[in-house]
Amino acid sequence: MFKEISAKEIKENLINCIANEWTLISAGQQDGFNMMTASWGFAGELWGSDAVEVFVRPQRYTLNYLEKEEFFALSFYGENKDIHKVCGSMSGRDVNKTQLAHLTPVFAENTVYFNEARLVIICKKQYADNIKEECFIDKSPLKWYDNKDYHRFFIGKIEKVLINE
Repeated sequence: MFKEISAKEIKENLINCIANEWTLISAGQQDGFNMMTASWGFAGELWGSDAVEVFVRPQRYTLNYLEKEEFFALSFYGENKDIHKVCGSMSGRDVNKTQLAHLTPVFAENTVYFNEARLVIICKKQYADNIKEECFIDKSPLKWYDNKDYHRFFIGKIEKVLINE
């Protein structure tokens, strides 16, 4: 059962959660949605609100839903990496990731998240742009872009945080 808390009540270190636990970024509605594993992102204060920033490569199917929808969700599953084995290696264009990862979608708060999550962060998009090669001051991160498939990033205002009790 999910309980709402404020973003400032999140007890875990979100840097650690994103980098080591990983997250699912999800967006869409009952007529179509997708999710993907992510291990890059930010959380903090921006423009007077609690906010997150997520990064999605252009070839990811989830990008279509992030572009189209006003809201998206981040969900965390603890040490259970089985979900990420599916959602981080398969495309929703080709397979039913929800079924393969044994996830139960919840359609609420203008987006989709999953009943199995221990923590869910619902966000309203505020800003989107593409990472641009010419904007790198330090060129060393370009090693992540051999194919020049620079991420699109989204800044989302945190609208709701849910913990599964």
